[in-house]
Amino acid sequence: MGLGLLASRTLKTSRVLSSQYSRFRPIVTKPGLQSPDASAAAPATQPEPTPPPPKKPVGGARVHFTNPDDALEVFVDGFPVKIPKGMTVLQACEIAGVDIPRFCYHSRLSIAGNCRMCLVEVEKSPKPVASCAMPALPGMKIKTDTPLAKKAREGVMEFLLMNHPLDCPICDQGGECDLQDQSMAFGSDRGRFTEMKRSVVDKNLGPLVKTVMTRCIQCTRCVRFATEVAGVQDLGMLGRGSGEEIGTYVEKLMTSELSGNVIDICPVGALTSKPFAFKARNWELKGTETIDVTDAVGSNIRIDSRGPEVMRILPRLNEDINEEWISDKTRFCYDGLKRQRLNDPMIRDANGRFKAVSWRDALAVVAEVTLQVKPEEIVGIAGKLSDAESMMALKDLLNNMGSNNVWCEGTGTSPNADLRYRYLMNSSIAGLEKADVFLLVGTQPRVEAAMVNARIRKTVRASNAKVAYIGPPTEFNYDCQHLGTGPQTLIEIAEGRHSFCSAISNAKNPAIIVGAGLFERDDKDAIFAAVEAIAKNGNVIRPDWNGFNVLLLNAAQAAALDLGLVPESSNSIESTKFLYLMGADDVNLDKVPADAFVVYQGHHGDQSVYRANVILPSAAFSEKEGTYENTEGCSQQTLPAVPTVGDARDDWKIIRALSEVAGIRLPYDTLGAIRSRMRTVAPNLLNRDEIEPAAFGPSLSPDCSQKISSTPFKAAVENFYMTDSITRASKIMAQCSAMLLKK
Repeated sequence: MGLGLLASRTLKTSRVLSSQYSRFRPIVTKPGLQSPDASAAAPATQPEPTPPPPKKPVGGARVHFTNPDDALEVFVDGFPVKIPKGMTVLQACEIAGVDIPRFCYHSRLSIAGNCRMCLVEVEKSPKPVASCAMPALPGMKIKTDTPLAKKAREGVMEFLLMNHPLDCPICDQGGECDLQDQSMAFGSDRGRFTEMKRSVVDKNLGPLVKTVMTRCIQCTRCVRFATEVAGVQDLGMLGRGSGEEIGTYVEKLMTSELSGNVIDICPVGALTSKPFAFKARNWELKGTETIDVTDAVGSNIRIDSRGPEVMRILPRLNEDINEEWISDKTRFCYDGLKRQRLNDPMIRDANGRFKAVSWRDALAVVAEVTLQVKPEEIVGIAGKLSDAESMMALKDLLNNMGSNNVWCEGTGTSPNADLRYRYLMNSSIAGLEKADVFLLVGTQPRVEAAMVNARIRKTVRASNAKVAYIGPPTEFNYDCQHLGTGPQTLIEIAEGRHSFCSAISNAKNPAIIVGAGLFERDDKDAIFAAVEAIAKNGNVIRPDWNGFNVLLLNAAQAAALDLGLVPESSNSIESTKFLYLMGADDVNLDKVPADAFVVYQGHHGDQSVYRANVILPSAAFSEKEGTYENTEGCSQQTLPAVPTVGDARDDWKIIRALSEVAGIRLPYDTLGAIRSRMRTVAPNLLNRDEIEPAAFGPSLSPDCSQKISSTPFKAAVENFYMTDSITRASKIMAQCSAMLLKK
C-alpha cells in the first residue's frame, strides 16, 4: 500500500510540473532577427493601419451641390467631408455620419442656439462651440467625441435636469423622449442639486394639446413652429432666468389647424397629445405606414394600433407632399373609426326599422331589385373616401347593367374628365415653392388642404411671393390681397383691366390655384375659360413651368375622373329607381323619387343611411388595401392597420359578390386582377409614388359660349373639422368644432 501511495504522489507531482511549464512559450532564436539591419528594417515592412471606412450620413441625408465651386472641405473626427457653402457645423457632422445631440435645433425651423447641448470642439477655438449656430469654414477641424466636448454636454445635461421633474413613469413621452435618451448618454446617476425644484402652472391650449409645463426645457421649438410654419402668434416666451416659461401671454387657445405638430417636435413631455393621454405606451403599438384620406393632399401617415383599435396617427416624412407635418384633422380623427360603425348587413322592414340579416339575404334582395328596373333608371355614386379599385368595380357593375350614370361626389354633375390638366395641381405641391405670384380663385387652402397652405406660406416667407385671392372674405396666415368676391373680378383680370394683371405678367413663375368647389357651379366651363385666358396672357404655362393648378377637395376625386366616372345625364338622380351609394354621404337626396330603392354601402351610419332600404357594411381606409390619387396626380396606397369591424367587407369584394348574385359576374376575384383591369383604363394609377403629368394643356380646350354668372364664389368647406363620415363621427373633432370655431 505504501508503494502505491508513493507512486500516485509522484505521478501527481509530474502532472503539476508539466502543466506549469506548459504555460511558458519556448524561445526560438532565428539568425535573421539577430542582425541589426533586419531589426531596423522590420518596422518599415509592417503595413500601416487602415483608417476605418467613412460612416453613412445620419438619417440617409443626401447633399446637393447647386454649384460645385462652392463646396467646402472640413474634417470631422479626422475624416474629410465635402459640404455646400453655408452649412453649419452640425449639418457637416450629420453628413459625416456623426449624430450630434440637440434639443433646440430642428432642420425646418430657424436656429435658436439656446440649449447648448450640441457643443463640439473646434481646433483653434478657446472653448466648445454650439455646432447648430456655427457656420462651417474651409479646412475647419471638428472634434465631436473629445473629453472636453463630453464634459461640456454632461454639464449642460446636469443643468437641464436640475429643475426637471422625475416623473418618467407617468409621462406620455416615455420611451420616445429625447431627454431620456440624452440623459442615458451624458447624464449622471445622481444629481447634486439639493434646493427646491421650480414648478410652472400648466397652460390650456385647447382640446388637442396637453401641457405639463414643469417638464419644459425652454428649447422654443413650439414657439418657432407656431410663428414660422403655422403662422399664428399664439405661443411665446415669458419671464427671465429661472422664471422663464412658455405661454400664451393672454388666456387663449391655440387656434392653428397644424397645432398638433408641436406634440411631435417637443423633445420632452411638456406638450403631448390630450386624446392619447395615458392610453398606451409606444412599445405596445404596431405601426402601419399608410395614407391619409381626409383631404386630397394624400399626406403620408403612420397608424399606431393595439389589437383591433387605432390608438393614434403620426406623420411620415415625404418631402414632396407633406414634409413632416400633418393637419389636426388628419392626426385626431381616428376615434371616429370606432364610433357609429356599421357592423352587419341590414334591410329596412315594413315598419321602417332596420333588421340585421346575412350577406346572402341582403345581396339577394338587391339583385332582385336590379333585375326589375330599366338600365337608364340605375344610378351609382361613389363617396369622397372611395379607393380606385372599388370605383372601378362600381363602374363595371353599372356598365354591365346597361347604365352609365355613375359619378363621384364633389366632381359635379357634368365634369370634364378628358382634359387632365383641368383637375390636377400641375405644378405639384413641392413645385409651388418655385412660384413668386399666387392667384387663388374660389379656394381657401387653409381649410381645404392645410398642407398646401403650409407650402404657400413657406414660399411667401422664403421669397416674399405675392398672394391675391378672389372669393368670400376669409383668414389667411400670410399677407394676402383680397381682389374681389365673385367672377366679375376674374373677367377684369382676363381682359387686362385689373391692376393685378401687371403682377402676373411680370412674375417669373406665376401660379393660379382654382378651387374644386367651382365644379358644383353651372357656369364652371366659362370660369375655367376665363382662368385659361389669364394663364395665356400671363405666360403661366410654358415648357419649363406649368402654373395652372386645381386644388381638389376629396381623396377620391382625381382617381374617379381618371377612371371616367362621368354621368351620362346631369339630372339622372331625379328619375332614378335604383340608387347605389358607395360611401356617398354628402349627396343631396331631396330630388330622389320616393319610390326609389336606395342601397347604402359604407362604413359609418352617416347622413345617407336614413334614406337607405338596404345597408351593406364596408371597410374603412385603415382596414383595407386601396389606391388613392392625390390632387397633384400622385398615386399612393393604403395598407390595412387593423381588422375590419363586425361582418364588414372591402368595397370591391361586395360589388364583386353582388355581380355574381345578379347574374352579371365581374371578371376579377383578386386585387391584382382588378388592378389589371385598371391598367387598361388608367395605367397611371398603378405607378406608385409617381406623378403622371397631364399630357395636354389649354390649347385643346373647346371654345366656351357659356356666360359667367354674377353669383359670388362660396366657401367649399364650412367646417374644417367635419368634412366626411369619419370626422363627423369623431368626438375629438366635435370638441374642436365647438371650442375652436367662431360661431
